[in-house]
Amino acid sequence: MRPAGRIAGAIEVLAEIDARHRPVADALKDWGLSHRFAGSGDRAAIGNLVYDALRWRRSSAFRAGEETPRAIVLATLRFRWGVGLADLGTLAEEQFGPGTLTEAERAAFETDRLSVAPLDIQADIPEWLVPAFEENFAEDWLEEATALAARAPLDLRVNTLKAERGKILSALSRHGAKATPISPVGVRLPPRAGWERSPNIVREEIYQRGHVEVQDEASQAAALLVFARPGEQVLDLCAGAGGKTLALSAHMDNRGQIHATDADPNQLAPIYERLKRAGARNVQVHAAGSDLSALERRMDRVLVDAPCSGSGTWRRRPETKWRLSPEALERRLDEQEGVLDKARDYVRPGGYLVYVTCSMLPQENEAQVDAFLSRSPDFEEVSAGEAWEELFGVGGPKPWSANGMSLTMTPAATGTDGFFLAVMERVSS
Repeated sequence: MRPAGRIAGAIEVLAEIDARHRPVADALKDWGLSHRFAGSGDRAAIGNLVYDALRWRRSSAFRAGEETPRAIVLATLRFRWGVGLADLGTLAEEQFGPGTLTEAERAAFETDRLSVAPLDIQADIPEWLVPAFEENFAEDWLEEATALAARAPLDLRVNTLKAERGKILSALSRHGAKATPISPVGVRLPPRAGWERSPNIVREEIYQRGHVEVQDEASQAAALLVFARPGEQVLDLCAGAGGKTLALSAHMDNRGQIHATDADPNQLAPIYERLKRAGARNVQVHAAGSDLSALERRMDRVLVDAPCSGSGTWRRRPETKWRLSPEALERRLDEQEGVLDKARDYVRPGGYLVYVTCSMLPQENEAQVDAFLSRSPDFEEVSAGEAWEELFGVGGPKPWSANGMSLTMTPAATGTDGFFLAVMERVSS
């Protein structure tokens, strides 16, 4: 397909997403099935443009002067991809393109007016979330929010049960692989620009043999900050598909016992194949709804990777920031409170409860920790910052810390997804 046809395809997909409130991946897949002439490279390129249009939806609509799929896609090309006005006009007029630019469109795309837009539009976040970002990041909130709209790199975790980072870097050198600056077991493939296709890592032999897993560096760092030791008893209470479970297994060198479970059986389903591929042998998976009473007050460490807004992952899932509502956030807050209270029962005296979210909102993070501590007098927060310095040193990227104890990793501060982590110790029996 020529670029003009790809642009028209992206507009079609975005219109389908808007009209039917469909997940992006589903809309892209269905478009491909109904346009068999489009090759895999074309489908990937259209996906790039659709995701970028969603990342910068509000700012692109402001620049274009209207919020339609066509306006958003064209403004993304003009102001984010750097397509000149004359070239954009030529592309629009080509056969199978989106159609000739109107005079209003030409006028809108001639001059960039974003600097006079309200800050929430410049930040490309919902207006109602501005107070939360201001609370967390003060005068740096705009920079932090803006960074959530950029394309993310592809981060991999080296499975140290099977491989070494140096060999993985060599195997992926053709993709521009570099060592991650924080995680000692991370490999980073830089984000591609424009139409360029990202590597399909799941087809690589090193992935199929379990030598690497796709995992953002912030998630890798969070798993390391659990400080699970070989021989310990660990509960991963919200294991999902098992990303952190696998990381913990490798950090523990397959010694001790990890108990992995999740309230959602669909989320948990992929963990079995992933454990097999990774060679993780110290993990016992408990089906959703299992009776875990035998584990009460026996766990050295309990990890709660809580259900959350996912605001820290907006670089990868930009559609979710436009679907988040105050009501949905309140439901997540209730779920977080419930899972924290449940997790408390499994921590032994002297053991640790590690609370993690992929959120950058204080309601889901510091506020939840403070509320938990207020109703749990036998727990006290310990410094995750000291653990960070012990693991990663003092000279590299530094996460935010509102209270000197918990940590918030962000795209702007640490070059990662947004992740929050707090550690609480059970100090009495």
